[in-house]
Amino acid sequence: MNARLVVLASGSGSNLQAILDACAEGRLQADVVFVVVNRRSALAATRAEAAGVPAVYRPLGPYRNAFPADARSAREAYDAALATEVAEVKPDLVVQAGWMHLFTAAFLDRFPGKVINLHPAMPGAFPGAHAIDDAWVAHERAGLDHTGVMVHLVPDEGIDDGPVLAAQRIEIGPDDSRESLEAKLHEAEHELLVRAIGEYLRR
Repeated sequence: MNARLVVLASGSGSNLQAILDACAEGRLQADVVFVVVNRRSALAATRAEAAGVPAVYRPLGPYRNAFPADARSAREAYDAALATEVAEVKPDLVVQAGWMHLFTAAFLDRFPGKVINLHPAMPGAFPGAHAIDDAWVAHERAGLDHTGVMVHLVPDEGIDDGPVLAAQRIEIGPDDSRESLEAKLHEAEHELLVRAIGEYLRR
């Protein structure tokens, strides 16, 4: 029986597409059964629908409005509601593929050991939402000659510091620009994410 994947995405969905393609081609013994986006403009939902996968838009905004003076409570309420919805499809793995939201225990505790995240940096380097920009600044100011991508487990509320499943170093060449570096990182992400999911499932 194929594993059941839930994919969470906030952007163009190119990593989701890589997963969908790998499933369709038999490179992953898995099926994407549910996709969640948290930005209305996210093309990931369109990619999911084209593949016949249910996709929903679940923004944080209404929860912020409900808790205008307490950002933590807003996040926890959002996470609890989303966890309940995701749990209904009985996932074997929840994949954060360009998901721009940090989960609290209200979500993570529902899926212990089953949440992974893709991050455009090497382990221990440039945590947070601006990893590519941070690497490029380090290149320009201090001559940093490489960055990378990694896939890691998300056991708790730490920022991009969970146990690493896979990582790949990406060189920053003399002819690179900020844009070309981002393109190289995204290309590497697609292959690395599929490989990491496969290795996780084989465990």
